[in-house]
Amino acid sequence: MFFDYSQEPRSDYLCIDCRSFYASCEAVMRGLDPLKALLVVLSGGDSPGGLILSASPQAKERLGVSNVTRRSEVPNHPDLILAPPRMKEYIEINLKILETIATYVSPEDFHVYSIDEVFVKYDNVKHLYQNKDVTLFALALMRKITENTGIRTAIGIGDNMLLAKLALDNEAKRNPLAIAEWRYESVSSKVWGIQKMTDFWGIAHRTEKRLNDKGIRTIKELANYDPYRLKQSMGVIGAQLHAHANGIDRSQIGDIYKPAEKSFSNSQILLKDYNDVREIKVIIREMSDLLASRLRKKQAKTACIHLFIGYSKIEQERGFAHQLKIPETNNTTTISLGLLQLFDQYYKPGTSVRQIGVGGFRLHYHTNIQLDLFKEPEQQIKQEQLHDLKDKIREKYGFQSLIYASSLLENATAISRSTKIGGH
Repeated sequence: MFFDYSQEPRSDYLCIDCRSFYASCEAVMRGLDPLKALLVVLSGGDSPGGLILSASPQAKERLGVSNVTRRSEVPNHPDLILAPPRMKEYIEINLKILETIATYVSPEDFHVYSIDEVFVKYDNVKHLYQNKDVTLFALALMRKITENTGIRTAIGIGDNMLLAKLALDNEAKRNPLAIAEWRYESVSSKVWGIQKMTDFWGIAHRTEKRLNDKGIRTIKELANYDPYRLKQSMGVIGAQLHAHANGIDRSQIGDIYKPAEKSFSNSQILLKDYNDVREIKVIIREMSDLLASRLRKKQAKTACIHLFIGYSKIEQERGFAHQLKIPETNNTTTISLGLLQLFDQYYKPGTSVRQIGVGGFRLHYHTNIQLDLFKEPEQQIKQEQLHDLKDKIREKYGFQSLIYASSLLENATAISRSTKIGGH
């Protein structure tokens, strides 16, 4: 055994998941039971390429629908509700859930992991309650969340955040009571019993293949593999995976911080196939504008830009992704020209495009202006001031208050996306 559990920190952590969150919100707003409603939240419902953002438990069970299923792949059913996303309302419900949790736990003792998952540390408040049992507390919290919002939850409980998360994903979500508790003592039976390696937190298909190449095909084999060899071949990630496979996670909620972003990116799946170069370039320019604006807001500059073009399913090729080194900048024009250069270089004229993504990498955080020796300094400073003014106007009056004329063209997407949250 590589670890002594008696020397490891032991707490009462809860990982709370809002079940099928968007679909549940939609069901509640329609006066339906989230667990009984046959409902999906569908983005881009007017197009066969529209995506299922969330499916209710009944839609998953009866129709085999899962998140990110295409509209064209959803079975026809007379009782199935196809609901367009209402992100603003979903966020309001999420805030009510967080307010409910904050009634019983101090803000320092919970961490928002995503819009539908929250970690809670029970240790520091258990003395406030007559019955200190963490499972009873979890049941009471589940009941209060449902009373206040109508949303049903599932909760994993563990000695650390990792075990709580694993308990949630691998047992609580499939348990009639929607609660599961995994402790150090149950690592060999619970953690090592996870059947698919990709069901383990932190292991995606690419990581699974790397582990398979070493002869590691189960979580138990990972837990008992030589950690020094793992670290030598996979770096810190290898050592971390080995510790996680043994149920070890020494991070605490109080230690969590948000590091500076290492990259910025935007992508969108288009509602139809585009093969007109002029229309595709309009969208790339719009996305360049948004990327540059995000960089300026964070006082960041990029020294490497990335363009991804995904071709339509009717094409034989999948598309391309390439990057270009540039002098560090957050200037809209410079970024746009670089991305268009990549597009002109690698795009095959006439090929139908269905997805576009842009990104900025190798970020540098500072507020000084990097002047180009081959351009007039006054002109560069005025351009920086113009971009800054444009950002302030948009921040105060909204994105649509200041747009390029090309965004008024029929197949441009910037205006329609600006009215959405998270692209929906």
